[in-house]
Amino acid sequence: MRKSVQGKADVVKRSTKTTTKAGPGKKKPRKPRNTAKKQVVGRQSAGNKTLLIGLEVLGLATVAVTAVMVMLGYSAGWFSDVRFFASLLPFAVFMLGFIVVAAVLLIGWWRFRKWLLNRSTLLPSALSLVLAMGCLVIQGQFSHGFENFRALIGGRQEDRRINLSHQVYAAYRRCDQTQMQKMIERAQQYAPALKEAAQAYGIDQNLLQGVAAAESSFLPRESKDGGLGLFQITQVPETVLERVGRRLQVDKVTLTDPRHNAFVAAAVLKYYLAEMNDNLFMGLLAYNIGPANGGLRFIMKQYGATNFVTIQPYLQQLPRDYPIRVLSYSLAFRLWQQEGRLLAYEEGKNALRIQHIGIPGLKSGD
Repeated sequence: MRKSVQGKADVVKRSTKTTTKAGPGKKKPRKPRNTAKKQVVGRQSAGNKTLLIGLEVLGLATVAVTAVMVMLGYSAGWFSDVRFFASLLPFAVFMLGFIVVAAVLLIGWWRFRKWLLNRSTLLPSALSLVLAMGCLVIQGQFSHGFENFRALIGGRQEDRRINLSHQVYAAYRRCDQTQMQKMIERAQQYAPALKEAAQAYGIDQNLLQGVAAAESSFLPRESKDGGLGLFQITQVPETVLERVGRRLQVDKVTLTDPRHNAFVAAAVLKYYLAEMNDNLFMGLLAYNIGPANGGLRFIMKQYGATNFVTIQPYLQQLPRDYPIRVLSYSLAFRLWQQEGRLLAYEEGKNALRIQHIGIPGLKSGD
């Protein structure tokens, strides 16, 4: 009897174990970890693909924008006329042809891209970035095209800037290079002070050197009209002197000290540039005129002038040409700094080289 009961108990235990294994409380089998890994890898792959496509589009866009600006610039120079058959119609045909060629190249790239992808997923984006870098490297060779493009878009304002720029280039061309070189050599002893002052007030060092050259030819002295030192400082706004003193950490600014003189000049130039909304020609003109008789703003209001071109006819010869002379000297210092010599403007391709280097401090809005 006991054996029978014991046998039944064993059967119940086995049944319970079986029920436990097969019952509703049975844990579901875990998903293989490989599935989660595959999802992560898939997301990474999608992110990499998006990045590569973005880089490819960026490279192609850079090439396209550069090509458009260059072609528009050169075509504006080739067809610079107002006659319909001589200029307007050829320009329109040229641009239509450019669009067709661009479309053909885009289709060609799409087909070539498939060939590249068969070899490596990195090749399309890498090649497009290489092409973009090539455009950035060689864009200096198309400076004439970019200048024409800027003139095409800038309208009257850009025409005015180009006109004034060529006045500066012409003034540099007329300079006696022997005398200019001697002046540059004299300037070397004052270079550290001018560099420090230029950096302190965020002004181009070559521009500040040009102002000193126009004012004293780097021969500091006391002039008949009361000008002192390198920059022939005369009347200075009191607030400017106070700021310079605090920056130099001195109780009194000494204008016969070349370093103090340079700091005052940089501060005054910065003051007048801000007053003239950072217009370089107007800022230099205001610096030269100073606060006498109400300054440049009063003169402009009196004659209804709005910029350097419209104010020029109302000024005497010296202040009217002052910005041009300063910038021609600044250009000479820039050339000496970059080329190690003064380039003769009329020799070979020097004119284009000098124009590419550009006038210190001059922006498209001036």
